[in-house]
Formats: sequence, C-alpha cells, structure tokens
Amino acid sequence: MRLLFATSEIYPVVKTGGLADVSAGLSNALQQLGVEVRLLLPAYAVALERLQQVEELARFDVAGCGRQRSARLLQARHAELDSPLWLIDIPGLFDRPGNPYQAADGSDWWDNGERFGLFCLAAAELAQGRVGLSWQPDLVQANDWQTGLLPALLTRESRRPRTLFTIHNLSYGGHFPPSLFTGLGLPPHWWQIEGVEFYGQFSFLKAGIQFADQVTTVSPSYAAEICLPPQGYGFDGLLARRRAEGALHGILNGIDTRVWNPANDPALARNYSLTADLAAGKAANQQAVLRQLGAAHPARPAVPLLAFIGRLVEQKGIDLLLEVLPSLLQQTAARVVLLGSGMAHYEAALRTLAAQQPERVLLHIGYDEVLAHRVEAAADLFLMPSRFEPCGLNQLYSLAYGTPPLVRATGGLRDTVTDADATSLAAGTATGFVFHEATPTALLQTVLRALRLWQQPALWRQLQEAGMGQDFSWQRSARSYLQLYRQGEADVRTGQ
Repeated sequence: MRLLFATSEIYPVVKTGGLADVSAGLSNALQQLGVEVRLLLPAYAVALERLQQVEELARFDVAGCGRQRSARLLQARHAELDSPLWLIDIPGLFDRPGNPYQAADGSDWWDNGERFGLFCLAAAELAQGRVGLSWQPDLVQANDWQTGLLPALLTRESRRPRTLFTIHNLSYGGHFPPSLFTGLGLPPHWWQIEGVEFYGQFSFLKAGIQFADQVTTVSPSYAAEICLPPQGYGFDGLLARRRAEGALHGILNGIDTRVWNPANDPALARNYSLTADLAAGKAANQQAVLRQLGAAHPARPAVPLLAFIGRLVEQKGIDLLLEVLPSLLQQTAARVVLLGSGMAHYEAALRTLAAQQPERVLLHIGYDEVLAHRVEAAADLFLMPSRFEPCGLNQLYSLAYGTPPLVRATGGLRDTVTDADATSLAAGTATGFVFHEATPTALLQTVLRALRLWQQPALWRQLQEAGMGQDFSWQRSARSYLQLYRQGEADVRTGQ
C-alpha cells in the first residue's frame, strides 16, 4: 500500500504542537508495518534549514488566487523519520520567518488561506500523478484544517486515491472569506450547507469532513463528544451524519517509544525503567530539574513535585490551575513546575506567582523539548485539567515515565487514565487520578486526594508500575489505521 501523508508539521523538522509528534510517530509505525509512506510538508524556511541533502524531484505549476505559480517538489531524509520527506516549495508562500501559521510577532499570516489552499492544490496534482513522478498513492491521509481541502479536491477526479481526513483538534476550523473560495477556482456547487460553506465563511475543516471517504479523530471519546454541542463547534450535525454512515472513527494516538522512553532518553540526568532504578532515577531527575530552574534548595527534604506542560489557554484548564495554586501552596508542601506559553494574562499571572514563591513555583515561559522530557521524568504528579482534549499526549508520556497523571474526564484523557479509586487500587489497574467537573473545587480536591496517596509509598509504586506497564505505542494505533485503510479498498466515492 502506498500512502501520501499530508501534514502541516512534523517532529523534529517543524513543531508547534501535538500534530507534529503524531505525524512522525504514526508514519514511522506505518512504514514499519509495510506501508510505503511519503510524508508531504510545505517547504517552510525553518524546515529547509534543518534538513540536509535536499534534492529536487519535480517542477510544476499551480494556479489560484489570480496567478499561476511555479512549484518545486523537494525530497529529504531525516534520521528520526523512517519515510522520505517530500516538501512543496512555492516561492513567496512558505519561505518566510516565524512558525508555520504565524509571524514572529504572534499574528496569523494574512494569507494563510491562500498558502494552504495552494499547498492542497499542489498536493492533489502529486496525488494524481501529474508532476512527472512514477509514484502515485493508493490512499491520501490529510490532517487538520491546513490539508482539509485536499480530500475535496480529489473528489473531482474520475480515478483517484482513497482519502482519509484526521481531525486533531476541531476548535481550529480554518475559516476564510468567500473570496478565497472564488480565488481558488472551486466548483460553485460546493458553496452550500452540504459543501464547504460554514456560516458565510469558507471552511477548510468542513471540506475535509464533508468529502473524505473516511474521517478519524484521535480518541474514541472525542469522536463521540464532537457529534454533540458544544464540542462540535457547529459541525456536530455533519459529524453525527458521517458517524451514522460508518465514516467517523476514533483511533487513540500513541507515543514514539524511541523518543519517549526513560530507559534510554538522552535528555535525562539518570535513566530508569519499570524494573531498574525507578525511585532513584526519578529522584535524580527531580534534583536536576529543580537546579536547572533555579531552586536555591533542590535537595531539601523530599516533597511532591507537580508539573504542568502545555499551552496557556483555557482549553488546557490553566485558569482552573491558577485559581487552585494559592490554596494548594498554603495547604501542602508541594512544589510546582510549569512549562508553556500562551495568552499574555496567564503568563503574567504565573510570573507573579513564581516571583512570590520562587522556591515552590518554578516557571519556564516558552517551549523547550529537552526540558519537557526532563520534567516528565522529574515530576511525581502530572496535571492536565483540560476543558477538552482530543487525545492528549502528555498523559501518555507521563504514564511511560512513571509520573501518574491527574486529568479531567474528557476526550482521550478519559480513554487513557484509570482513576485510583478503591476498586481499581485493589485490582491493581489504577494509573492516575480523574475528576469530572471543570471547577477549581473539583481540581483541588483531586490534587489533595492524589497527594494523600503519594504519602503511601507502596500504593504509589503500584500506581507507577501499572502506568508504565501500559502499551500506548504507535504500533498499536498504526494497526488500527491500517485496518481502516483496507476497509475502503473497494469503495471510493467519486465525482462529487
């Protein structure tokens, strides 16, 4: 099977969030299962800077938004990617500073719709074998709104690859004015409620949901949640219909155990595993992280270390955590490490708290991949009080690193963490702590419950061992994707 995997980011070439990790981990696992994968990415300036031995495979033209542009298809390899990486270079669109979607000042690129629209048009030419290569995919997998137009474009072809569209986060819709729809030369009959029109806007996300042969999202619970308001963000009716058609599926994300493995993680001060040096390894890493983040007394008598890594936005429940932290610091001896960036007022509130409690609130504004690995190894308890979470990866990293996660019962968090109640503790199946209501009270009560259990070393060790014994590898997830790919081999919708 030949798979063209189109994405807007992939670790370690370019990353702004979990999509990059998923793109790398899933594609690697699929390649190992015998799928012939080609990764397709825009040729961002930062990507080309990080790649070596880039070669040109083809040149072709792409027309849209009032002009015809020359495009190049480039190929590169990366040691951490098992598949060839193909990059579409369209001068003026992707060769600019900043991250894939925003300028250096944090504002969205004004022409994001044109940028990713033309990327999809170029990807469709490639998928149809019209750029001069001898390689053509059997299936195209598109990911999130940036590639949502691609499955729609392919339905215009009489013979085409099958398509699968994966929703990683429904809250990012890729909505643009009708002028972009016209500028890209799309079929006029698509401008309707059964097409790509969304409350007067042109929605890339809706295009993917509406026109792909199969739609997936990144956990079973999230697949159910988005079929109802408010999690459906206005797409719930369409998603419920696709689910009734048997075309919407929830497949849980995995983690790349070559990258996230405390036994051989090069970022750690001391490696450890389920069977070797678990307690000593975590203690050594905790000391190292506390020193790195400026604690004056990292070796003081052992107290629990709580951690948060994520975007500082309401989705991640950072507002709940900020309300809880003063009471938590007053009622317990715990320390807290926070790593992330986001909305300015949340960053400012955390800076104020860290200045008031410099030995107990250790803060790093921004994202640091190496530090993230170290914090996962150092923490005793990992906090994910998300309001919604399509899958979540940090709770999976935490389980692998012997750091019980504390999560809200939503999306993939619900699917991956077993609450430490009396029944699960007795059965040895508990892996973390779960609360239900998105309130400061519920969060604080659950943190205090977790810290009471931390004071019982035998039960805490049992919790760690159960979490570390879980299989959240990408191989498991990739087998589910491969089964879904094969389901559609005899059923391709055409001519829409």
